[in-house]
Amino acid sequence: MNAIELRGATLHYDDLGPSAGLPVLLIHGHPFNRTLWAPQAEALAGAGYRVVAPDLRGYGHSGVTRGKVLLSDFADDLAALLDHLGVERAVVGGVSMGGQIAMELEHRHPERVRALVLSDTSAPAETEEGKAFRNRLADRLLAEGMDGYASEVIGKMLAAYNVIAMPEVAERVLGMMRATDPHGAAAALRGRAERPDYRDSLAAVRKPVLIVVGADDVYTPVADAEAIRDLVPDATMAVIEKAGHLPGAEQPEDVNAALLDFLATRVATRD
Repeated sequence: MNAIELRGATLHYDDLGPSAGLPVLLIHGHPFNRTLWAPQAEALAGAGYRVVAPDLRGYGHSGVTRGKVLLSDFADDLAALLDHLGVERAVVGGVSMGGQIAMELEHRHPERVRALVLSDTSAPAETEEGKAFRNRLADRLLAEGMDGYASEVIGKMLAAYNVIAMPEVAERVLGMMRATDPHGAAAALRGRAERPDYRDSLAAVRKPVLIVVGADDVYTPVADAEAIRDLVPDATMAVIEKAGHLPGAEQPEDVNAALLDFLATRVATRD
């Protein structure tokens, strides 16, 4: 694990695989950390790709910014991290909130994005009901901590049947959620409540895009993934069976296969 001071925060990150490999930036969701992508990072690095997996500010080992952190703040952090690493362009992948950060990075810094991987995420702006919910949840996490919330949502983060069938995966996901600083989680929730609509940006994308979704995702169901696919001219979609909101954790081999195929056949062959 590496660390760097940038934009007023300390960011911790993994930089795996050969330095000359095609760079792939993997962005975790809320309320997790970079290890959410560990199965994919290992597989991609082993296949010769350079994998950069950061802890977003407020998550994992990275520094916490209290108050509100917008998706644009996260995106600018990641552009600065790429600058530090000397990476001009990367394949940018994100899950859930991480997918929205990837869309924001494409919107703000399109020259840094070689291709997109959008997993279990959605493109429209937050609704008024959603804004109120995220701000209430931020208040709750600050008052109560992460434990109760983590226990409540584990059956939605993973497909409910996988919580029982995959106890080690469930414990790993619960561990990440419980270890998150409530101030970091709350700040991201307040920022995410103000997220813009990414549909116009996506419709203008002229680069390869892979859309991944768990077949039984209840947060961002297959219909949300199909809506993104229909917007993007050069999109490929992979529905991962027997998975919920975190298919990379629930069915890592299937997600790895989809990623490796996309990188080899849709990205590496294009300038």
